[in-house]
Amino acid sequence: MKNWVSLLLVGSLFASCNNYKLVVMSKGEAKINAETGSIASTDGAGHTEQSVATSSKHWTVESPAGKAIFDLSEKGLYVVNAKNDTIIGSYQNYVSAEKAGQIISQEMLAQKLDSLKQLAEGKNVSDANRNFYILPNQAVRVTGNVDAEIVGPYHKMTSAASKNGETPEVYRFYSIKEIRETIGKLEELTSPVVK
Repeated sequence: MKNWVSLLLVGSLFASCNNYKLVVMSKGEAKINAETGSIASTDGAGHTEQSVATSSKHWTVESPAGKAIFDLSEKGLYVVNAKNDTIIGSYQNYVSAEKAGQIISQEMLAQKLDSLKQLAEGKNVSDANRNFYILPNQAVRVTGNVDAEIVGPYHKMTSAASKNGETPEVYRFYSIKEIRETIGKLEELTSPVVK
């Protein structure tokens, strides 16, 4: 019985050690030190994502955008922007049956365009809407579920399989450049045809 109680205590201590998971997005590989709570990134090549489970609440980030300090307020999954560019994201239901094979009307395109324009300006962003506007050197809590999936900029993921009959919790992030390019394409699709 004593061994069982000891195992439970050790297991609960281990589980509580890493209350936070950070997904660090940078241009080139960032140096992450979970013990000191520091992230250092330079302006390298390509988009990079690194994950770290941690118990550290207090963090510093040094990137091409400068230096910043942030604290993790609640247990959960955080996205850290260590790039010199804004990152925008939202929850995605990739396994929704009603979205499969759906025909998109001009009205739906116009709504999507309006929504993207608001997101690109940092408007209508809230926890309730499950969308995010992350400036350089900021960390944002995305969800309390540290096992949720984060899909970063420049990935082409369009679907996700359900696990054990449950819809996976997936958040898709884009660079501000990708959002502006998408807005441009949608504007072309929603423009009236001139003959």
